[in-house]
Amino acid sequence: MGCFARIGFAVGDFIGTFEGAEVDEDGTHVLWLYDDETGVLVGRRGDNLLRWLNHRDQPNAEFDGFDLYACQPISIDDEITIDYGATP
Repeated sequence: MGCFARIGFAVGDFIGTFEGAEVDEDGTHVLWLYDDETGVLVGRRGDNLLRWLNHRDQPNAEFDGFDLYACQPISIDDEITIDYGATP
């Protein structure tokens, strides 16, 4: 499984928002972000296509909060990847 581009993206282009219910426990397709305002981790269980994002050491996309942006050019049919260890 993976998340593949249906259109091309240039560096800096908005790809989408990781949508889903807020959760308190880890699980499948959960993205954790540190909330600077509250000082706590916020988890969201993905329920859209971005839940299929896979890890890559040199990803072509990165999160800013729960919003995903291209950090490298992405062509149609390319897999969109992120660094699971990166902190948005």
